[in-house]
Order: sequence, then C-alpha cells, then structure tokens
Amino acid sequence: MKKIIKIAVFLISFIFFNCGEDTIDFVEFGTIKGRVVKKGSFDPIENAKISLSPTNNTEFTDGDGYFTMSDVAVQEYSVSATKEGYLTNFQPVSLEAGSEINLVFEMDIETALNKPPTAPELRAPTNGVEDLDNTVELSFKSTDPDEDEIIYRIELKNDLNNDIIKFENVKDTLYTVSNLKFGTKYFWQVAASDGINSEVLSTTNTFKITENPNNRYFFVGQENGNNVIYSGDFVDNAPVNKLLLTSTNTNSWRPRKNSATSLIAFLRTDGNETHIFTMNTDGSDVKKVTSNVPVTAFNLNEVDFAWSPNGDRILYPYYDKLYVINKDGSGLQQIYQTADGNYITECDWSNDESKIALKTNNTSGYNVQVFTINMSGTIIDTVLTGVQGAAGGINFSIDGSKLLYTRDISNFESNNYRQLDNHMFLYEFSSGVITDLSADKAGGTNDLDPRFSPNEAEVIFVNTSNDGVSEKTIYKMNFSGAAAVRTAIFTNATMPDWE
Repeated sequence: MKKIIKIAVFLISFIFFNCGEDTIDFVEFGTIKGRVVKKGSFDPIENAKISLSPTNNTEFTDGDGYFTMSDVAVQEYSVSATKEGYLTNFQPVSLEAGSEINLVFEMDIETALNKPPTAPELRAPTNGVEDLDNTVELSFKSTDPDEDEIIYRIELKNDLNNDIIKFENVKDTLYTVSNLKFGTKYFWQVAASDGINSEVLSTTNTFKITENPNNRYFFVGQENGNNVIYSGDFVDNAPVNKLLLTSTNTNSWRPRKNSATSLIAFLRTDGNETHIFTMNTDGSDVKKVTSNVPVTAFNLNEVDFAWSPNGDRILYPYYDKLYVINKDGSGLQQIYQTADGNYITECDWSNDESKIALKTNNTSGYNVQVFTINMSGTIIDTVLTGVQGAAGGINFSIDGSKLLYTRDISNFESNNYRQLDNHMFLYEFSSGVITDLSADKAGGTNDLDPRFSPNEAEVIFVNTSNDGVSEKTIYKMNFSGAAAVRTAIFTNATMPDWE
C-alpha cells in the first residue's frame, strides 16, 4: 500500500512540475477605427485601403469614409491609408489592452507636391513701346520645375473700349496678333498653367499701335496658306508702311477702295461660298455685304466687282448674271444677263454711272468678249471679241473715254488657264484706237491686273513669269509723255488697287 501511495505522489509531482515549466500566454486586444477624408474639404473618401504593419491586416472605408478594425492584438503599429490618386498617409499607433483608438487621415491628391510654373516673363514687345505695326509678335517665357508641359493664355485689353482679345491653349512662346486697331494702346498679360496647379499670371505690359498711315496702295499677299490683304505706300523709291489688314486665318482677296466712303470692298471665303465684305482702310469694322447670291465665276482668282462712284452700291457677277447691291447688303437686284450664257467674270462702272464694262467668257475662261452696256442692258461698245486666249483686267478711265484691259497675244489656250504673253492695252472709245502698253515687257512674262493711277498718268499692274508659279511683283509705269519706265513697288504681291 505504501508503495502505491509513493507512485501516486510521484506522478502528481511530475505533472505539476511540467505545467510550471510550460505556462500559457494570454493575448490581449484593442480596436482601431477612424475616418479618411480629403485634405482641405474634408469630403469622405470611399474604398481607401487601411493597412497595419507589421501584421498586414487590411480594411476598406465605407461610403462615408469610416473604417473599424476590431480585435487587433495589442502592440505598436504603423497604420497606412492608400487610395489611387492620393498621396499615401501614415500614422503610428501604440495599442493597449481594451483600448479604442480613433484616427483621422487627411489625404492630399497625388500631385500635391507638384510645383507650378514660374510667372511668365514678357520679353517683347518692350514695355511701353509705341508706333508698332498693327501686326505684333508677342514673346514670353515660363519654366516648370517638374518639367510639365506649359499651356499659355493671352489677354489683350485696350484704352478705347471694354473689348478683350483672348487666345486660349497656346503652346508656343511666340504668338502673332494681327488686325490691331491703329492709334490704340494695348495692355497685355499672359497666364501659364501646367494643368495641375492654378495658373500663374505675368505682369501687365503695354504697347501702342501707330496711327493710321492712310496708305494709298492695297494689294494681296499670302500668309498661312491664305490670301490676305495689305495696305502700303511707296516713298523715295521704297515700299513703306506695309500693314496687314485682314486675318491670316481667313482667305481674303481683290481689294477695291471707294474714295467717297473710305471703305474697302473685298472678296472673302465664307463657308463654301465667296462673298463681298467691306472694311475701313485700317482693316476694322468688317461687314458682310452679299448673302443670298454669292460671287461666282469660272475662276474666283480672276473675278472682279465694282463700286458705284459715290460708294452706295456694288456691282458683281453670278455666273451669267450681273447683280447690284447696296453696300449695307440691302436692295439686291439683277440688272443684266448674257444672251449667250457665257459667264461674267469682271465688271467696272463708269464715273458718271451711265455705262458698265463687262468681260465675259465660257466655262474655261476663253471665248472672251469685252464690251460696255448702258443701265438698261443695251450693248454700247464692243472692245474685244472673236479672239483666242485669255483676257481681262478691265478698268475705266475717270472720264470714261478709255478702257484698260489685258490680253494674251500668244492666243494660247489650255485646261489650266495658263497665259504665255499677256499684254496691257488701252482702248479709246471715240476712235477705236488700241495702244499696247507692254511693248517693253520682258519676254516670257505676263502683265496682269492693270489699274489706272489716281492721276491717270500711270498704271499699276502685276508682272510675273509665265510659268505660273514664280514670284509676282507689283509695278507702276507711266504711259504718256516720256518713255515708259517700270518701277517695282511691292514683291510677292498681286491684285493691286491704287486710289
């Protein structure tokens, strides 16, 4: 019996001893909860990921930005909040047994560390400069610390009215502004934006456009693939005051000034049609004249129209018909139609308004006739008929006794309306005498688009190679008295008018 008791005591002691050596640890817990919001506005952020380190436990915020992580083992954690489009936010936590910790994460957008571009530096024109042409090249510069693309916005105000000229989404640091008002002071400012930060403004600089120089010459050049209209003058055998009058973004050509109204009428592409517009001699106050019946001819580069001498009406062609319209666009009236169906391409109106000169042709530009009609449509004089080749450029003398025109004396005809030897001629109605004004013209060239000078002692015209692609130059030439002298006035220019 004693032996059995000893064995039992031994077993109990053994079990007790081992339990004392292998005690069980008790784990304690707490709760981490909180909210994730946008920095500044405190709007909730939904589906933000909340992570604990080092355990990697995760939770996501609800629609109001709240989260709760229950039964989190007691220890120290780094709690992170992440969401696409935002900067990750971290907060340290020391969790104690039975505690509840509330956190608020204010998350900033991921571009919050991005820096804005520098304020644009206005480089040209020089601040305060005066007597600038009405086409001004603006130069400015900004840099971005993060090398983001910079988009510019340009604003111009003036000292005449409340008009503001704005140019948006500009990427170049050189920008040309056209058709500014003569005699006007402009205030200009540039804003720079990287598309991330708020735009940054430059200082405000000024410049002043020269007074209207009252140029006598008007002509056409090309900019940005469009015809544009210029004015200019010719002083001391040199061109001066060349000014752009129409926008480089529109196709405008064939300027015709009326001295009585000091308005310039011209052709402009408007949609898929060609219409007559008017403007002041400085290019301002552009108004559309024609609407229901556009200007139409076999070739819009050849077509011409005419003012009435007092400037109240304008004559223009539409296929085989001739229309007259008031300069304000009212009173449209058909006054003539060709008997043979040929197109009217050019017209001119005598100073006394008693007769109209017309040039007609077939759909290829040939079978030309030049003649005059009275206001009833009756043919008075036939100047040119029954000839081959191109012709045109009709213009009455001030007293209506003569008519200026051109004709290709080579009699050449082609599908592309190429002219090989175009001469200027002067026709006298009383005698029928025709004088060739291009006797001294260089071979292989064409004289085109002639107009009388204001005193009618000279003509202004275009001379160019007959290859059809070479540079065009505007000349003036005397044709009475001394031997004719050709003087080049403007290069890369065509369709002259001299009033």
